[in-house]
Amino acid sequence: MKILLTGANGFVGSHILEVLLEMKARVVLLLRPAADCGFINESLKNVEIHRGALDEPKIIETALHDVDAVIHCAGKTKALRVAEYDAVNYIGTKNIVTAANICRYTLKHFVYISSLAVSGPGDLQRPAREIEPPRPVSAYGRSKLRGEQAVIGQSRVPWTVLRPAAVYGPRDADFFNAFRSVKQRIMPLIDRGERPLSLIYVRDVAEAVRDSLAKPEAAGKIFHVAAEPPCTDKVLLEEIAGQMGIRPLRLNLPAVALYPICLANDLLARLTGRPQILNYQKVAELRAPGWVCTTDRIRNTLGFTAETTLPEGVRRTLAWYRRQGWL
Repeated sequence: MKILLTGANGFVGSHILEVLLEMKARVVLLLRPAADCGFINESLKNVEIHRGALDEPKIIETALHDVDAVIHCAGKTKALRVAEYDAVNYIGTKNIVTAANICRYTLKHFVYISSLAVSGPGDLQRPAREIEPPRPVSAYGRSKLRGEQAVIGQSRVPWTVLRPAAVYGPRDADFFNAFRSVKQRIMPLIDRGERPLSLIYVRDVAEAVRDSLAKPEAAGKIFHVAAEPPCTDKVLLEEIAGQMGIRPLRLNLPAVALYPICLANDLLARLTGRPQILNYQKVAELRAPGWVCTTDRIRNTLGFTAETTLPEGVRRTLAWYRRQGWL
């Protein structure tokens, strides 16, 4: 099988690339000319590379030549301006769909990596379900929804949409902030850290992609990808602290404290030109009562269950951060 993968140099995409190479797939990468390939340098000799961006339709079409499937993982998770989310997550996805339609006679499957941010908040009593109307509460979530709509509404190639919950694991720079905070002996807890949330270890996301490619039943469906059971912010941070052997100061903060923190990060982002993951656009996500989703559909349809437990996922992630000198 010959597969085009976008976003392979990123956190999630680099793990998907590893799984594809383990499958002995012929892999084609679409990489921006200035892409940082530090995570995948060792793999580049085993793949075909096309240099270009999501706003270059002709290059995308060339990269899709004679390809059996496309995994569109490239996306923008933080930005200085709201329009930047749409430029990548919507317009870029639309360009991939258009090129895929041109190549539809050889292309058999289009897998789009979306986000639980599209489904919207859910708690233990009413978790988010794929069959319910999307309820994104952030600019990021709305841009990923528009990307989904481009795939579902315009793709003439059989498609599958995966909505991973919050993804953590080796190479991630966002959850790293939680590890670093605990290392500094501070455990920040918004509203006592009781918010329930679904998590997913990054290798499990990559394996969900593999299963989606392998099974015809995946076509035409949206799947949540998350580990069971959900946890809470407090449980996650305590797991990190326990594995570090640290007893941090539990800093209980009211939800309203998020506003000045996020506004300060927005100011820092504008001064440095570097967007922050904790920004004003994220306040609605952070103040949501929970981020819990159901996983019945992917389990019943594809037989997929995330195998990595929270303690094991934290152990592997912590070990990687230490090997890399991040902690």
